[in-house]
Amino acid sequence: MLKWFRHRPKAGAVAVLGDIEIGEPWACPSSMMSSQAGGFLTIANKGPAPDRLVAAASPAARRIEIQGIKVVGGGIAIRPLDNGLVIHAGATLVLRPRGYHLLLTGLQAPPVPGARLPVTLAFERAGSIDIDLTVLSAGLVGVEILDEEHHRG
Repeated sequence: MLKWFRHRPKAGAVAVLGDIEIGEPWACPSSMMSSQAGGFLTIANKGPAPDRLVAAASPAARRIEIQGIKVVGGGIAIRPLDNGLVIHAGATLVLRPRGYHLLLTGLQAPPVPGARLPVTLAFERAGSIDIDLTVLSAGLVGVEILDEEHHRG
């Protein structure tokens, strides 16, 4: 089992905004850049219509980008999702390492385990909601974890 999976917070909604429920919010600092961290969470849409995560912001980071990772042959492609992420009606979307995630850049200070990073998530239909990402121990995120898996074989 991968290291990041063992340390994830327990399931359950920590914030609710209309039909949107947010659960398991956590962050992992980049092991390569102290001014970056990956943000992960679950987004459940309990309503009858789709919604879209269109942006995220934090006073602790210069920028937050919604990203997707796609494995292409032996490598990966990380791409910003300028149009955000759709959360279909009745569906749950999981943001996690090696998949959709938030990339926090320009952090004011290196995140330490146990700290909380305040983040505002903006949805197309539901509006904005404030959450905290709990910082967990440094581990491999994004390119780093895929590179390790590639070299491990």
